[in-house]
Amino acid sequence: MKSAEHATIGVVVSTVGVALMRSRSLPRRAVLWVYGVLLSVFIDLDHFVIARDRTGDWSILRRCLRDPVWAFTEQDEVFSDLEEDIDFERLVSHAVLGGLLTAGWYLVSPVVAVYTAVVLYFHVLADVVREAELL
Repeated sequence: MKSAEHATIGVVVSTVGVALMRSRSLPRRAVLWVYGVLLSVFIDLDHFVIARDRTGDWSILRRCLRDPVWAFTEQDEVFSDLEEDIDFERLVSHAVLGGLLTAGWYLVSPVVAVYTAVVLYFHVLADVVREAELL
């Protein structure tokens, strides 16, 4: 799924999430909203670590940093040089990172932990739906 699509999902999920946190102050809810939207997009940076593991170098990341417009407008091409598909590894990576991040937040704030888990759940669900070609 493309970053813009994940951002859209992140906006919706984060908006609903912070709307349900009426006991939190407006500034805290605003920070959580921004966190949720950014998390829903930037969790995908793990793809570069997987690509590094597959290729043995950071060439894909370097190309994206050299040409960020290409990286965002031609996202289907970013990982096309990989011989094997990374879809399974990326979903596993999201699940592992999501679990660790949620557990870490639980030690600090159970509310933020649940919020994190919900945002990442919808990110992974969107990826699974796209991989299954349901949408």
